[in-house]
Amino acid sequence: MSKRKYFGTDGIRGKVGEKPITPDFVLKLGWAAGKVLARHGSRKIIIGKDTRISGYMLESALESGLAAAGLSAAFTGPMPTPAIAYLTRTFRAEAGIVISASHNPYYDNGIKIFSLNGTKLPDEVEEAIEFEMEKPLTCVKSAELGRASRIVDAAGRYIEYCKGTFPSDQSLSGLKIVLDCANGATYHIAPNVLIELGAEVITICCEPNGFNINNGCGATDVVLLQKYVIAEKADIGLAFDGDGDRVIIVDHMGNKIDGDQILYVIASNALKQGKLHGGVVGTLMSNIGLELALQKLNIPFIRAKVGDRYVLETLQKQGWRIGAEKSGHIILLDKTTTGDGIIASLQVLSAIIRNNVSLYDFCQDVVLMPQVLVNVYFSGNCNPLVTEDVLNAVNKVENKLNSRGRVLLRKSGTEPVIRIMVEGENEKEINIMAHFIAQVVQHVK
Repeated sequence: MSKRKYFGTDGIRGKVGEKPITPDFVLKLGWAAGKVLARHGSRKIIIGKDTRISGYMLESALESGLAAAGLSAAFTGPMPTPAIAYLTRTFRAEAGIVISASHNPYYDNGIKIFSLNGTKLPDEVEEAIEFEMEKPLTCVKSAELGRASRIVDAAGRYIEYCKGTFPSDQSLSGLKIVLDCANGATYHIAPNVLIELGAEVITICCEPNGFNINNGCGATDVVLLQKYVIAEKADIGLAFDGDGDRVIIVDHMGNKIDGDQILYVIASNALKQGKLHGGVVGTLMSNIGLELALQKLNIPFIRAKVGDRYVLETLQKQGWRIGAEKSGHIILLDKTTTGDGIIASLQVLSAIIRNNVSLYDFCQDVVLMPQVLVNVYFSGNCNPLVTEDVLNAVNKVENKLNSRGRVLLRKSGTEPVIRIMVEGENEKEINIMAHFIAQVVQHVK
């Protein structure tokens, strides 16, 4: 069991102005991270952010803390989370830090830290940082203080990197793509990648103002994208989240294509090309329809705990390369070290070009079973998941499903929410079941 107090499954996240997302906390975090991460000599930390107004304040606080610990900050400005992982590797930095709350509203923000290898920090390193934070902040001598600089060609470097993951014998010429950047960190990256590869691109939600990130757009809300794809008679629509590590796709018929279906498209295409190398990893939330479709192709499938860090850990343990979450985190270890919405999109586009089929047709082999998701907010330190009433409610629903579905309850790693998922053949029936469990959870004191 992790002893972490501040780090969740995806870094530290919360409402700006409330602990832990305050200037004083983030300054101390920068100092503590600097003390722990200064290991291999470069003494440089890459710092990127998404487009939230609070990013300016928090990057200043981080830079001050790092400087006090003797580390220098190299700023990229607004950049996708996976771009920071990439730049951390290429600059041989001590670590990379992203200031982002991913798909959350603008008034939230957070801190994600990547290792020098471009992967999320192991639990024990995050625990070491938290241990340092309990100590009084000290400052190195003036001659040892860190400096601040800016990486002026960060966007160009990352655009070329993304393009390099697309097969050199293919082009996006002839494809009409609607692109929703969630008014987030991909707004100046993704359009250039697609246009330079030959696509006709129509952009929406690519005008960030500090407050409109993820607001009725992006990977968590594709209604606007669906309307545009149909109205423009586009071949496909791509929606990224605020920091660009997720993608949800819309086919030419306006259907939402989630991470499970994206995983299937990429994995089945890799199998046809003789490049699969083992199996694929999903999560406990992955639809059973995905599992059945992969079985037909004899592609091994393993479920990891929810959270892209756990998908990555399972991939590394198995020696496999392709993993995904239903929410649109797609990890392709032969291309990158973390979830990357742009790179995953390019692999889907390559697959439909290579197989000369529409995305709609490609996804017909994945018959998704209805899933109902209900979120229940809770307060205090109680854990509703271990109470007798909740356990009895889950047991009652599982008995009713009688092996024709699944029930999953889990605590969110990023907010005080219990997530309830019920999967089964009858959507009306499982909707009643999910809300029955939710009512029981709500009454836990």
